[in-house]
Amino acid sequence: MVTRLKELFVKEIQPSLKEKYGLKNLYMTPILEKVVINMGLGLDGNDSKIIKSCEADLSNIAGQKPVITKFKKSISNFKTRKGTNSGLKVTLRRNRMYEFIDRLVNIALPRIKDFRGLSTKGFDKFGNYTFGVKEHIIFPEVNFDKVDKIRGLDITIVINSNSNEHSLELLKKLNFPFKTKGDN
Repeated sequence: MVTRLKELFVKEIQPSLKEKYGLKNLYMTPILEKVVINMGLGLDGNDSKIIKSCEADLSNIAGQKPVITKFKKSISNFKTRKGTNSGLKVTLRRNRMYEFIDRLVNIALPRIKDFRGLSTKGFDKFGNYTFGVKEHIIFPEVNFDKVDKIRGLDITIVINSNSNEHSLELLKKLNFPFKTKGDN
């Protein structure tokens, strides 16, 4: 079954981007490839109960089971050891990706306290967009009563695009709330 946002993307957004930038075919337009959600645990990564609760929260948010990430090297100042748990991550593709973006833009981001919009400075040189969320409880799938500690999320949207301008225009068409130049 095709999701609502993917249907909108194929029928309206992709043709309008093709027309706006004068591209030869639809395959030259910017396309969403995947969404990566990352939750860093830091020192709490050693506690199996905390990992289980964070894993349950992240699987409710994303709709699939997260992978436990490990530290690549030992750093004494951060009290990390190589091979110990550092956090959780989920990679979403295809329909789950579109469902997540739909929930993120329409439900979760408006629930952030004092939210004024996303920064346009989160693009890298490849056209991918990354931003952070300070509270994972903005998602309605997370039961607020069962959360032991509020944690942050890093969300990376990987876009197959020629430039940051094309990627920004795609995300604006997907209703991402970006700050305008007049806002502080």
